[in-house]
Amino acid sequence: MKSFNVPIHYRSPLINAIKQKRKAEDKLKKDYTPTILHFGSLSIILARHFGFCYGVENAIEIAFRAISENPGKRIFLLSEMIHNPGVNADLQALGVKFIMNTHGKQLTAWEDINADDIVIIPAFGTTLEMEQQLRDKGIEPTLYETTCPFVEKVWNRAEKIGDDGYTIIVHGKPKHEETRATFSHSVAHTPTLIVKDMEQAQKLAEYITGTLKHEQFYIDFKDQYSAGFDVSKNLQRIGVVNQTTMLASETQAIADYLKKVILSHYNVAAGKENERFADTRDTLCYATNDNQTAVQRMLEEAADLAIVIGGYNSSNTSHLVELCEEKLPTYFIKDEYCVVSGNEIRHFDLHTHGEKTSSDYIPAKQALRIMVTSGASCPDALVERVIERLAELTGNSTTINEVEEEWGIEE
Repeated sequence: MKSFNVPIHYRSPLINAIKQKRKAEDKLKKDYTPTILHFGSLSIILARHFGFCYGVENAIEIAFRAISENPGKRIFLLSEMIHNPGVNADLQALGVKFIMNTHGKQLTAWEDINADDIVIIPAFGTTLEMEQQLRDKGIEPTLYETTCPFVEKVWNRAEKIGDDGYTIIVHGKPKHEETRATFSHSVAHTPTLIVKDMEQAQKLAEYITGTLKHEQFYIDFKDQYSAGFDVSKNLQRIGVVNQTTMLASETQAIADYLKKVILSHYNVAAGKENERFADTRDTLCYATNDNQTAVQRMLEEAADLAIVIGGYNSSNTSHLVELCEEKLPTYFIKDEYCVVSGNEIRHFDLHTHGEKTSSDYIPAKQALRIMVTSGASCPDALVERVIERLAELTGNSTTINEVEEEWGIEE
């Protein structure tokens, strides 16, 4: 796989050594067992896969190249390039400005943007309408486009099955940048509907089978369907694609469920399934799959708590948190400064959608076991700093050099 020119301060000698050794021992990525690091009385159980994915490293390389290639020019990001506050802050420190925030709120007026400006498209991609708006201003959106190749793969697959006469069902968060972009690209080819979870998929099944009156559909799925969507016609042949950062298992469960419903409703004979349901398994993101599978395997180990690192608005990171929360106390943090002390930790609560402080998060015991992983937009250097902070607060900072030596890291 291609290697990218990512700023050195995002790298971690220790994490890189661990990843390289695991890769050499497991080239086909069949082994999802975690790596266990021993810092005296503290054991860090590190997920097999975590951190920057291909799409994120590609986006970072392009964004920093845009800055270096355009001295003196105004450079804008359409919105957050990735959902990591540190990386976005670094770009802002270099003079990059945001046109919109992650929710689509305007931060820079369109009339203030002109043809001499550089506009970077974020890793989530953007809508066809936004691309045209930039072109109307004389700005070519593909010049510094950081759209993840795996997001584009979803678009291409949606286009193909849309052109074959299927309606596209997008499993995603309706307001997420990537879902909005995928919806826009899909709508250009076929009727499209966003389904945010299994509950909505089950509701949709009632419209496929005619259990619910069609008029109610436009209320239940308000702002989630394409213009002119016809419930009586557009749910007869469907294909499911996803926002690549969703839980892969949930996307597959939704696809399997809707397939079963539609095949049963239309009494489709064996071998004729593709007459009603398009196979879209190949659109699931490899990094999302790997990171989630690595967490599931990590959770088979005994531990006292889990720490998941990433931006609070990161969809893929939030799903790692959800997986961990099912098994043990879990703390979703954005950086090492959230680990305030051995008694206090600041973390994001997915249920209240806000940051809070918890006390006594580290059990009063000698042999501690803490699970650690991070989202796809989290730098390895940040993971290392969190681990060092935990070692320091548990009285094991003197063992850090020993661990580094064990993995071949020399000062």
